[in-house]
Amino acid sequence: MAMLACAASLVLTVAACGSDDQSAATSSSSPVSDVFTPPNLTETATEAAGCPTAAPAPGGKPEWTLSGGTGSVAVTGSTDDTAPLVTVTPPFSVTETQVHTLKAGDGPVVADTATVQVCYMGVNGRDGTVFDSSYERGAPAEFPLTGVVPGFQKAIAGQKIGSTVAVAMTPADGYPEGQPAAGIEKGDSLVFAIKVLNATT
Repeated sequence: MAMLACAASLVLTVAACGSDDQSAATSSSSPVSDVFTPPNLTETATEAAGCPTAAPAPGGKPEWTLSGGTGSVAVTGSTDDTAPLVTVTPPFSVTETQVHTLKAGDGPVVADTATVQVCYMGVNGRDGTVFDSSYERGAPAEFPLTGVVPGFQKAIAGQKIGSTVAVAMTPADGYPEGQPAAGIEKGDSLVFAIKVLNATT
């Protein structure tokens, strides 16, 4: 629950995770999720709104590529049947948070104080490892945008429901002091691929 709102588990609780006083809980089954999940974050598994777990077909063209201050990243968003693909040429870092809409949804615009339901994958730019993923768990996460790390909020607020989005965030917008339980070190830039399933105000 520390910095990234602990990114939905890690990612989503960024805002909640933004505070160093919050203690991180770990679990042998999904330590990253437990670490990043704020008290008010829930994961819901429903057949209608699950997160696809299948890997995308090889050889597809990325929907977004970004050269960083160091390294680069290529992102292919999720589909109804497949999880996203985030490929990092490490070490990848950015000096300014970058948000890219991979596919715009057709629902209402998400307010910056909304409670959202999302599927997400978080990747560490330093080494390209996935540190948290609701796609791997097959269940979306639900949390208030006021309780996640700033980069996660910047990625989702203003998007339309149904959108798939990618964000490359600076350490300041993620976990400035790192999040050891998730393998995030001080100074790591993070990349998230997100699908916005729903939002309520």
